[in-house]
Amino acid sequence: VQLVESGGGLVQPGGSLRLSCVASGFTFSSYHMAWARQVPGKGLEWVSEIYSDSSTLYADSVKGRFTISRDNVKNTVNLQMNSLKPEDTAVYYCGSRRSSPQYHYSGQGTQVTVSS
Repeated sequence: VQLVESGGGLVQPGGSLRLSCVASGFTFSSYHMAWARQVPGKGLEWVSEIYSDSSTLYADSVKGRFTISRDNVKNTVNLQMNSLKPEDTAVYYCGSRRSSPQYHYSGQGTQVTVSS
């Protein structure tokens, strides 16, 4: 399993970013995918997930601002982040699971910084 995140950067409050995660080494379309984030000194915080049937879930803190999507042809999961807030600042990771109850986050992450 290999997951490579990209798309992070520095953005002003109220701005937007689109994160992407390219997957390889497994049958992507059969896996549920998720995004989580981490700030220094704190644990990993689940943000959103998209199931193999493309149904989605969101943390209350991002609901209505973030949209998760997947492309089973390109083996990619995306996170469109709008109306960004300083508290969204974190390293964002994508994770995968099939039958396991826990997501496995194996990428290097991508830094998102929201600041004026």
